[in-house]
Amino acid sequence: MIEINSYTTVKRRPRVPHDIFAHYWRDVHGPLCARLPGLGLYIQHHLSREQDAHLWPLAEGIQEISDYELDGGVEIGFLSAADQKQFQDASSLLFSDEQNMFEETLAYDLPEGSINLVNRTGDEVMNGLDQADRIHLHLSPRGTLESLHQYLRDELGPLLAASEAVLKVRLHLCAPFDNDGMHPPAPDVAHTATPVRAQLAVLEIAFVSPLARRKFFQSDAFQQSQAAQARHIAQLKAFAVSGVYTYVYDGEITTAGLRGSRAAELIDYLGANNQITADVEVLFTRQSN
Repeated sequence: MIEINSYTTVKRRPRVPHDIFAHYWRDVHGPLCARLPGLGLYIQHHLSREQDAHLWPLAEGIQEISDYELDGGVEIGFLSAADQKQFQDASSLLFSDEQNMFEETLAYDLPEGSINLVNRTGDEVMNGLDQADRIHLHLSPRGTLESLHQYLRDELGPLLAASEAVLKVRLHLCAPFDNDGMHPPAPDVAHTATPVRAQLAVLEIAFVSPLARRKFFQSDAFQQSQAAQARHIAQLKAFAVSGVYTYVYDGEITTAGLRGSRAAELIDYLGANNQITADVEVLFTRQSN
């Protein structure tokens, strides 16, 4: 069981083309991170800046978070504090690589972990994108962050989870981000949050389809929830998910973590089961003399 969890937002460097960024993150940076000792969970959520214009309607009184664009979100978790320390001791190799594609990363602690209210997708280990319509909704509180978290746990989250249009609801209830400068020493990568982004909650949602999402927004249940949304949410931003890549799950490295995401896709597509035997995998983990 994951005991220590975090959610990190990532923004690519502006002069790095998105496809190069995405492939490097998936196939170069991802396996590097996955092979560091101590990891219990490592999932990349790739976000698209170009998607339909109806990801989440703004209730009256709620504004969109301005000047806020992201290219990904990362779940990283550990089975114990000792495992986290082992990872941190080896992570300079990882942080020195971040400057190649990240302009900014903000790591939010999740004191309650990530909370699944419903998950009918079977997406524990993914390498790409399934048929679900996935979004990450970043929410800034109107009152206290604690009251927003309670509202998501007790009202909005269960409302979504009860709908047939929704396959997954996962809450990432972030602790306030501290601009204290005590963040991973990644050279030339920013780690400073604006006041709005210093207090966030993240709602991860998978709908059956974009049409199902639009119909749900028109439903009486959702329409009747908008007044409560406005009482608890001051600003929000919705991001479309373009891919989900699992590199470590429950302390076990996946084929994508060991070989890279696109190599894992080819192995799966061709049914190359010889590539996932212990005799082959040990070649990719063997220490050189």
